[in-house]
Amino acid sequence: MATIVDLNCDMGESFGAYKIGLDEEVAKYISSANVACGFHASDPVVMDKTVKILKENNVNLGAHPGYPDLMGFGRRNMNVSPKDAKAYVMYQIGALSAFAKANNIKIQHVKPHGALYNTAGKDYALSKAICEGIYEVDPSLILLGLSGSQMLKAAADTGLKCAKEVFADRAYEEDGSLVARTKPGAVITDEDEAIKRVIGMVKYGKVTAITGKEIPIEANSICVHGDGAKALEFVRKIRDALTMENIKIAPLCEIV
Repeated sequence: MATIVDLNCDMGESFGAYKIGLDEEVAKYISSANVACGFHASDPVVMDKTVKILKENNVNLGAHPGYPDLMGFGRRNMNVSPKDAKAYVMYQIGALSAFAKANNIKIQHVKPHGALYNTAGKDYALSKAICEGIYEVDPSLILLGLSGSQMLKAAADTGLKCAKEVFADRAYEEDGSLVARTKPGAVITDEDEAIKRVIGMVKYGKVTAITGKEIPIEANSICVHGDGAKALEFVRKIRDALTMENIKIAPLCEIV
């Protein structure tokens, strides 16, 4: 049974005049944040603002690199070589590192975004390239990857620390992968159901797949999304539920 867990959220996904998410509000309730680095979302001004928000709220900073696909928000798969994927990841960590350095904070972890995350979960070669890119930039960084996925195996093989991530509002296939957003039931909208699943994953190491089968799962970090209509209330409820279960919320650097 886990007694400590990280609560993370994707942030900095606005772009120019377009605002996405409740970053300033949600930052008060999480322990780590994954900040978009300009490929799937964000821009230099947004990145700088987001880093400042996280520093003000003592939230640990993570890079959130994705495919170069602003139009598709990084959720469309791209046929790129492992070599190219590695360069994409290094480039994006580098961009965020500039703002981290300017604000006198350190990047704690790296979490791939969207289609890059989902594909790497099953593709060891892609995962290995991502992990090598992270390691060559900074071997002290933590990889945040899907629990039970190829990303975690690749991180271990590369020599990176890794953290197992689970999702509060996403359905699972029997193999532990996330149900594709194009399928019915992929996103869990019932808050009470989502919170019940979170407690089950953290305390008991199991979750019910979309088929109805119970599968094992390990959780070092819970991902909550900050761009929904009820995002702020949802994050608060999850934090309160974890506290009531005597589960400490802490950043990844205190867990792995």
